[in-house]
Amino acid sequence: MGEAPAFFVDDLQQVFSNGFDPKPKVSESETIVGDKTYAIGEAHEGLALSTRIFYKSTGEWVIPTVLGTKPEAGKGHSAVLVNEDRILIIKRGSTPEDCIWFLEVDTEFVREQRKILGTEVVAWSRGVIGDANKPIVISGPSGVGKGTLISKLMKEFPSMFGFSVSHTTRAPRNQEINGVHYHFTERSVMEKEIKDGKFLEFANVHGNLYGTSLEAVEVVADAGKRCILDIDVQGARSVRASSLEAIFIFICPPSFEELEKRLRARGTETEEQIQKRLRNAKAELEQGQSSGLFDHILVNDDLDKCYENLKVIV
Repeated sequence: MGEAPAFFVDDLQQVFSNGFDPKPKVSESETIVGDKTYAIGEAHEGLALSTRIFYKSTGEWVIPTVLGTKPEAGKGHSAVLVNEDRILIIKRGSTPEDCIWFLEVDTEFVREQRKILGTEVVAWSRGVIGDANKPIVISGPSGVGKGTLISKLMKEFPSMFGFSVSHTTRAPRNQEINGVHYHFTERSVMEKEIKDGKFLEFANVHGNLYGTSLEAVEVVADAGKRCILDIDVQGARSVRASSLEAIFIFICPPSFEELEKRLRARGTETEEQIQKRLRNAKAELEQGQSSGLFDHILVNDDLDKCYENLKVIV
């Protein structure tokens, strides 16, 4: 197969305006990527598209672990290789909102999941036609005011933004509501779902698991809103390595002393927990301000001023 065409989702509006009708030649499309042939099967409407991989060197077929939400089969589809790491799928006879999908076959996210799961992996992600607002990743140490800033953004623009509710194995604090502030879950349950590839990112923070599920992000996108992810630096690094294109914002305090003062003022942790958070905060501040991971760094010295700067970015 020759060099892959530079065919991106933002260009697809022109494709549809020109009356492109992606009729499949066979019930199973085949795309060659190096030594592998990815066969994407179409059964009938109501069933999800299937994927299998043929290794030319061994002559064997392999059924991969499939991450993400599988698109339902339609009335046929076409497949186009994009940059040797993902396959663009255009479903015939579907609405513009549903007909564009990507099958990631060798992205950084897929390679990372192969190492974790120890199996062949592919990942589905939904494409968007036209100018799509990128999700927003907001990170920063505990007590810096991330939650307050996000709440102000959600209150002022309730129809524009949607909050991705993270999962955690820690116990809820006073007035925290399951499914609103976090999805509170058992460690064994979350570990199994991580193993099953249901999380975009996860990390062990302060002795508890935190993570963002693929479903949580899809719920916001399906509602037509711009997704906000409130995650730590470890999680932000995982998202940066994934297929999710986002704007990365780091919130830092005016000083470490001020951060400690805010943490103690919350009155929600023991002295031992505070000391652990302060140790982690030092590492997060160093990584967040010097790693080049984040597109924007905001200092939360004055809350109103910091919020106005945040609005300018998003």
